[in-house]
Amino acid sequence: MEIQKKKMIDYEALDAYSEQMTTPPDAVLHHIYRQTNLTQIYPRMISGRIQGKFLEMICQMLQPKRALEIGTFTAYSTICIARGLPPNGKLIAIEANEEFEEIIIKNLKKAGVSSKVDLRIADAKQLIPTLESGFDLVFIDADKISYPLYFELVIEKVNSGGFILADNVLWGGKILQQQKIDRETQAILDFNQRVADDTRVEQVLLPIRDGLMLIRKK
Repeated sequence: MEIQKKKMIDYEALDAYSEQMTTPPDAVLHHIYRQTNLTQIYPRMISGRIQGKFLEMICQMLQPKRALEIGTFTAYSTICIARGLPPNGKLIAIEANEEFEEIIIKNLKKAGVSSKVDLRIADAKQLIPTLESGFDLVFIDADKISYPLYFELVIEKVNSGGFILADNVLWGGKILQQQKIDRETQAILDFNQRVADDTRVEQVLLPIRDGLMLIRKK
């Protein structure tokens, strides 16, 4: 009896179709995306079309008055979050690399959201403990080794019913490796498991782009 071969899913084609079916970015975001890919060493760090629209729309749904972003890069995700905030909403955006400061400021001005964003060029691990509590939304997209620490630093500063979003939690599929696990992959594994074991929260791992963990504080 002939065994039917299981058809392999073309995930690249699915990603391309998903992008095609997602509202395209405006001229400002398109320019930022293009310039980032032309000028940066690691352009894949940018959020892009699907994730950017997701961030904007989830902010439109949740209407967070105080939001925090850990890892700003060239400000694509920052702009998307800021656009989704209510009129009285404010976003504190933390970026450790001072070389991005000028680019971030320029891009925020182009998008017309400078008044909603409080940019801090600092080490998030040192800055977060000094921030007042009361965040409705936190987006984590910085160095992966520090993900478990970032979670512990922000969880007590998030309001009950507030949300934490963490990017890259599938880490290119490396989280499924059984051997030769590098430090960044191990940190993502530790973060995912820590969240799953934490009784203070409930969560869902969304296979959007490189994986987004949506966490709700009880």
